[in-house]
Amino acid sequence: MGSFLLVTLLFPFANSMAIRDGRILRIGNYSSLQDLSGYGTKELNLEGKVVVPGFIDSHVHLISAGLQMARVQLKGVNRKDEVVRRVKESVLNAKRGSWILGGGWNNDLWGGELPMASWIDEVTPDNPVWLTRMDGHMGLANSVALKLAGVTNLTKDPNGGKIMQTADGEPTGLLIDAAMELILSWIPEVSVDERREAMLRASSFALTRGVTTVVDVGRYFPGSSVEHSWQDFSDVYQWADSSGKMKIRVCLFFPMGTWSRLHGVVHRAGRALSNWIYLGGVKAFADGSLGSNSALFHEPYFDDPHNYGLQVLEFESLFNMTIASDMSGLQVAIHAIGDKANDLILDMYESVALKNGKRDRRFRIEHAQHLAPGTADRFGQQGIVASVQPDHLLDDADAAIRKLGVDRAQKGSYLFRSLLSSNALLALGSDWPVTSTYPLHAIRTAMNRIPPGWDTAWIPSERLSLNDALIAHTISAAWACFLENEIGSLSTGKLADFVILSSDSWDEFATGGSTSVNATYVGGIQAYP
Repeated sequence: MGSFLLVTLLFPFANSMAIRDGRILRIGNYSSLQDLSGYGTKELNLEGKVVVPGFIDSHVHLISAGLQMARVQLKGVNRKDEVVRRVKESVLNAKRGSWILGGGWNNDLWGGELPMASWIDEVTPDNPVWLTRMDGHMGLANSVALKLAGVTNLTKDPNGGKIMQTADGEPTGLLIDAAMELILSWIPEVSVDERREAMLRASSFALTRGVTTVVDVGRYFPGSSVEHSWQDFSDVYQWADSSGKMKIRVCLFFPMGTWSRLHGVVHRAGRALSNWIYLGGVKAFADGSLGSNSALFHEPYFDDPHNYGLQVLEFESLFNMTIASDMSGLQVAIHAIGDKANDLILDMYESVALKNGKRDRRFRIEHAQHLAPGTADRFGQQGIVASVQPDHLLDDADAAIRKLGVDRAQKGSYLFRSLLSSNALLALGSDWPVTSTYPLHAIRTAMNRIPPGWDTAWIPSERLSLNDALIAHTISAAWACFLENEIGSLSTGKLADFVILSSDSWDEFATGGSTSVNATYVGGIQAYP
């Protein structure tokens, strides 16, 4: 017997569970588990604290998050001069000629003005700079970086991307979606050791937030080389697993262009490479982001009347890769934010399912942020997983109203309740490092929907109940990546991943009280603190 735990569960019929070899052996009342107790049994009395299954973050960029933790931090910065100050501070500690990397900036926080290379050129005369917007779909390069990459007023926009220009045609330093690759291809590859440290750093942080499993959808930007995910898989994840360094469980998604390679690995080794690493499927992009005016909409942007957004991948290519991926048995996840992008992907998923025949495929749409009237119902009708990130709405509420107009923003944004009511499967995540991984915060956001500076909820009819939000961060999130038999609930036979909260009642959390993570257990072993 490995250990014997006395816990408060979310079940009226049980208050204890027994764990052996990392899995839940039995759940019941304390007295009913006494026959399991013996030599070497450990007892843990949690004195009535609430215990929940380990949280699953359904959408993260884990290694990117770990790297960003050690770079220029611009999240939450609301003044131009503070952006400049932080970049200048980073340059003081850098070698001449080395790249200054960072991100997390949100121009909406300082009134909407987009940054330009000229903001930071004076403090970075000898160092190329690349600073990613918080959504990962736009980045700022300084003039040194633009010159190094050969980006001039003659450089053409690549397919699926845009180079922002001044009134006289000069590049401003901002590059959107596929255009980011013009700079990214010049940034030296992060070393294996840095990536390993980043993964471990991010994993340790996730444990402090009660996250025991993440769905890692790869590097942080759509223009990223397809090789990055495979290098991270072999150099980082397989290394950590073989050397006993994994701290949280990961379900990995790979670029859709590499579907045949992933199919070969799954065919040889199966989806579960260990209790730590699962091969989820393939991911692609349909559009960009709202913040970068590159999410794809049926109607033009209210503040940019000639712009409908960007379709990042040519549709026929996306359709053919989805057909092939699905036919090979792989799960497919596609990023779609604008209403037109979501409709295009739903249409495509419907066609693929008809062509390839009936099976349990669990197609996913990542984000599903802005939907046309009636589209939420289609998620349920087609059995599509809506992988959503509640904390995005805190950053997007004001921007959506400004970019889409009040009517469109109010009718179609972050329709959590509508999706759930349509019988769609809702899985909650963070999109870390776009927002921080913090399930308790995301659950509260989904329940309240009150953006910063607001007194009332944004579209209050779309709020979730506590129970619905908790399910969407646990068992539904497990189901959304085919792991419902392993994780997601405190059930006999499942992996013993659970979180002890600071409260002795959910009522305190539901009524606005502060609740935090006291301890996180992975496989029955305390991983935090």
